Amino acid sequence: MILEAANGGATKTKIMYKSYLSFAQLRDYLAMLTEQGLVEFDELGHRFKTTSKGLQVLRLQNQINEEFDAIDDGWKRRVAIEVH
Repeated sequence: MILEAANGGATKTKIMYKSYLSFAQLRDYLAMLTEQGLVEFDELGHRFKTTSKGLQVLRLQNQINEEFDAIDDGWKRRVAIEVH
């Protein structure tokens, strides 16, 4: 959620509300994500922004979620057929 919220640039407050985190939680996560090179702080604009590396992680996460959704849909269809 943080990488998504910071995509294009966002203040701590905006990221905090979009990610449903407390300020203390957000501070810790932003420090870790910055350390890993997934987000960066724009001093001039006073905003955090998802880096290209962060966007790559976000894309991979979305692909994995799509795969799990496909597996889940297949399982639901199978159960529905067996129930009838």
